[in-house]
Amino acid sequence: MDRREIAALLAYIGKLDLRTIRTDTGEARDQLAQWHELLGDVPMATPHGWDVRVAARQHIRTSPYQIQPADLVRPWDSYRRDRLARHSDPTPSVDPDDQAAWTAELVGTRRAVAAGTAQPAQARAITSGRDGVDPRLEARLREIGSCIPPAARAALAPYRPARAAREAAVAQGLPDALSVRCAWCLAQPGESCRRRRIGPDGGTRGTVPCATHPSRVDLAAAQQAQQPALA
Repeated sequence: MDRREIAALLAYIGKLDLRTIRTDTGEARDQLAQWHELLGDVPMATPHGWDVRVAARQHIRTSPYQIQPADLVRPWDSYRRDRLARHSDPTPSVDPDDQAAWTAELVGTRRAVAAGTAQPAQARAITSGRDGVDPRLEARLREIGSCIPPAARAALAPYRPARAAREAAVAQGLPDALSVRCAWCLAQPGESCRRRRIGPDGGTRGTVPCATHPSRVDLAAAQQAQQPALA
C-alpha cells in the first residue's frame, strides 16, 4: 500500500475504533509514517480473496485490544502461505534448456500466486471422478475390462494364487469369500485368511496366509443368496 492507501485504511479503522484516531497533526503524521513503513508490502486488496479492510474489521470485532500493523501482517502472511501450499508449479512455457528463463518463469508464477494476482495451479490427476474421466482411458478400460490386461493377469496368477482363485470363483458365479470378514481368523474383507504359526514350546510365533476358511465361504455364499431377495 502507498501512503494514500494507508491514510484511507486508517480513516476506515478510525470509524470502527475511535482509539486509533490521532487529532494532533504531528501524531497523525507519525502514525501514517509508521503504518506505511510496516505495511508497505501488504496490498489493499487482490483479485483473489484478500482485502486488508476485512482483516482489520475482523480483528476489531474479535479482539479487545487496539489494532496494530502486526494484526494485519499476520493474516496477510497466512493468506500467502495458504495459496502457495495449494499451488503446484506448472511446466514453464520457455525452452527447458534455458535454465535462467525456466527458473525466472517458475519464480514469477509463484510470486504472482503468493501476491494474490494469480490463482494457484492445481496438479491434474488422471481422473477426477466420473465427470472427469479421460475418454481415452474410459474407452481402454471398456475394451479390456480391467486396468490389468488379461495376458498380464494370467502371467501374474502364479505369484498371487489367492487373488487368482478369487477372480476365478467370481468369474464362475461362485461367492467371493474375501468380500466378507472371516469369523474364524478375523481377517477383514479383502484380506486373505491366516493361520497361526506354533513354535516348539507351543506358543504362537505369528501368522501366515492360508486357504480360505470354510466358514468364510459359507458366509459369503449366504450373503450372495440373499442379494436377489434384497434387490
